[in-house]
Amino acid sequence: MTEHEWHVASLVVYCRPEHMQAAMDAITRLEGVEVPVSSDQGKLVVAIEGPSKRGVVDAIDRIALLDGILSTTLIYHEFAELEAGEEQQ
Repeated sequence: MTEHEWHVASLVVYCRPEHMQAAMDAITRLEGVEVPVSSDQGKLVVAIEGPSKRGVVDAIDRIALLDGILSTTLIYHEFAELEAGEEQQ
């Protein structure tokens, strides 16, 4: 019987270069979110993981509203159904 889901998503985020460090700091403070790749021109790759689609969507919405963010584009989303007793690491 399925008890939980685990979601993984990635985004490309464009921000104003002068706001990039502040945006990265704010993004990485979000639970389950990291910035594995960034460029000096303001392009970020953002990875999001969590137990619900709602949590992923909330993170995307929060990122889009940060100062200096020009756009967010969802590149990838996948979810797995976890069986009872199975934990995501």
